[in-house]
Amino acid sequence: QAKYLAQIILVGAQVVGRAFMRALRQELAASRAAADARGRSERPQSAAASRITGISLQEAQQILNVSNLNPEEIQKNYDHLFKVNDKSVGGSFYLQSKVVRAKERLDEELRIQAKEEKGQKAET
Repeated sequence: QAKYLAQIILVGAQVVGRAFMRALRQELAASRAAADARGRSERPQSAAASRITGISLQEAQQILNVSNLNPEEIQKNYDHLFKVNDKSVGGSFYLQSKVVRAKERLDEELRIQAKEEKGQKAET
Protein backbone atom coordinates (compact mmCIF):
# COMPACT_ATOMS: atom_id res chain seq x y z
CA GLN A 1 0.00 0.00 0.00
CA ALA A 2 2.81 2.38 0.79
CA LYS A 3 4.19 1.75 -2.71
CA TYR A 4 0.87 2.81 -4.30
CA LEU A 5 0.60 5.84 -2.06
CA ALA A 6 4.11 6.92 -3.06
CA GLN A 7 3.24 6.45 -6.74
CA ILE A 8 0.06 8.50 -6.36
CA ILE A 9 1.98 11.30 -4.66
CA LEU A 10 4.70 11.19 -7.32
CA VAL A 11 2.21 11.29 -10.22
CA GLY A 12 0.25 14.07 -8.51
CA ALA A 13 3.41 16.12 -8.05
CA GLN A 14 4.32 15.63 -11.73
CA VAL A 15 0.86 16.78 -12.85
CA VAL A 16 0.99 19.86 -10.64
CA GLY A 17 4.54 20.60 -11.76
CA ARG A 18 3.59 20.39 -15.46
CA ALA A 19 0.55 22.61 -14.92
CA PHE A 20 2.68 25.15 -13.06
CA MET A 21 5.30 25.19 -15.82
CA ARG A 22 2.60 25.59 -18.52
CA ALA A 23 1.06 28.51 -16.60
CA LEU A 24 4.49 30.08 -16.13
CA ARG A 25 5.25 29.82 -19.87
CA GLN A 26 1.90 31.39 -20.73
CA GLU A 27 2.50 34.24 -18.30
CA LEU A 28 5.97 34.87 -19.73
CA ALA A 29 4.58 34.90 -23.28
CA ALA A 30 1.84 37.34 -22.27
CA SER A 31 4.39 39.54 -20.53
CA ARG A 32 6.64 39.58 -23.61
CA ALA A 33 3.69 40.42 -25.85
CA ALA A 34 2.69 43.30 -23.58
CA ALA A 35 6.26 44.59 -23.49
CA ASP A 36 6.49 44.37 -27.28
CA ALA A 37 3.21 46.26 -27.64
CA ARG A 38 4.48 49.01 -25.34
CA GLY A 39 7.80 49.11 -27.18
CA ARG A 40 6.14 49.62 -30.56
CA SER A 41 4.72 52.94 -29.46
CA GLU A 42 7.05 55.47 -31.04
CA ARG A 43 6.02 58.54 -29.08
CA PRO A 44 6.14 58.63 -25.30
CA GLN A 45 3.17 61.03 -25.15
CA SER A 46 1.04 58.56 -27.10
CA ALA A 47 1.97 55.74 -24.73
CA ALA A 48 1.16 57.97 -21.76
CA ALA A 49 -2.22 58.83 -23.27
CA SER A 50 -2.96 55.13 -23.68
CA ARG A 51 -2.15 54.54 -20.02
CA ILE A 52 -4.24 57.50 -18.87
CA THR A 53 -7.33 56.70 -20.92
CA GLY A 54 -6.98 52.96 -20.44
CA ILE A 55 -7.34 52.28 -24.15
CA SER A 56 -4.72 51.97 -26.87
CA LEU A 57 -4.76 54.00 -30.05
CA GLN A 58 -5.28 50.87 -32.14
CA GLU A 59 -8.20 49.73 -30.01
CA ALA A 60 -9.81 53.18 -30.20
CA GLN A 61 -9.47 53.15 -33.98
CA GLN A 62 -11.07 49.70 -34.14
CA ILE A 63 -13.97 50.72 -31.92
CA LEU A 64 -14.76 53.81 -34.01
CA ASN A 65 -13.90 52.02 -37.26
CA VAL A 66 -11.38 54.59 -38.51
CA SER A 67 -8.08 53.83 -40.18
CA ASN A 68 -6.58 57.31 -40.07
CA LEU A 69 -7.00 60.22 -37.71
CA ASN A 70 -9.49 62.29 -39.65
CA PRO A 71 -11.46 64.46 -37.16
CA GLU A 72 -14.58 64.59 -39.35
CA GLU A 73 -14.67 60.81 -39.83
CA ILE A 74 -14.05 60.23 -36.13
CA GLN A 75 -16.89 62.57 -35.16
CA LYS A 76 -19.28 61.04 -37.72
CA ASN A 77 -18.61 57.48 -36.54
CA TYR A 78 -18.74 58.55 -32.90
CA ASP A 79 -22.14 60.20 -33.33
CA HIS A 80 -23.55 57.17 -35.10
CA LEU A 81 -22.22 54.60 -32.62
CA PHE A 82 -23.22 56.71 -29.62
CA LYS A 83 -26.82 56.96 -30.87
CA VAL A 84 -27.03 53.28 -31.82
CA ASN A 85 -25.84 52.20 -28.39
CA ASP A 86 -28.12 54.55 -26.45
CA LYS A 87 -29.93 52.65 -23.72
CA SER A 88 -33.26 54.30 -24.64
CA VAL A 89 -33.19 52.54 -28.04
CA GLY A 90 -32.17 49.19 -26.60
CA GLY A 91 -28.43 49.75 -26.77
CA SER A 92 -25.73 48.90 -24.28
CA PHE A 93 -24.41 51.43 -21.77
CA TYR A 94 -21.14 49.47 -21.65
CA LEU A 95 -20.65 49.74 -25.42
CA GLN A 96 -21.63 53.39 -25.35
CA SER A 97 -18.97 53.94 -22.68
CA LYS A 98 -16.37 52.20 -24.85
CA VAL A 99 -17.33 54.50 -27.75
CA VAL A 100 -16.87 57.57 -25.53
CA ARG A 101 -13.47 56.34 -24.28
CA ALA A 102 -12.37 55.61 -27.85
CA LYS A 103 -13.34 59.14 -28.92
CA GLU A 104 -11.47 60.63 -25.96
CA ARG A 105 -8.37 58.60 -26.86
CA LEU A 106 -8.46 59.65 -30.51
CA ASP A 107 -9.06 63.29 -29.55
CA GLU A 108 -6.02 63.10 -27.27
CA GLU A 109 -3.93 61.64 -30.11
CA LEU A 110 -5.04 64.46 -32.41
CA ARG A 111 -4.06 66.98 -29.72
CA ILE A 112 -0.63 65.33 -29.36
CA GLN A 113 -0.09 65.42 -33.13
CA ALA A 114 -1.11 69.08 -33.34
CA LYS A 115 1.28 69.93 -30.50
CA GLU A 116 4.13 68.07 -32.23
CA GLU A 117 3.42 69.81 -35.56
CA LYS A 118 3.38 73.17 -33.82
CA GLY A 119 6.71 72.36 -32.18
CA GLN A 120 8.23 71.35 -35.54
CA LYS A 121 7.03 74.55 -37.21
CA ALA A 122 8.55 76.60 -34.39
CA GLU A 123 11.92 74.91 -34.96
CA THR A 124 12.06 75.88 -38.63
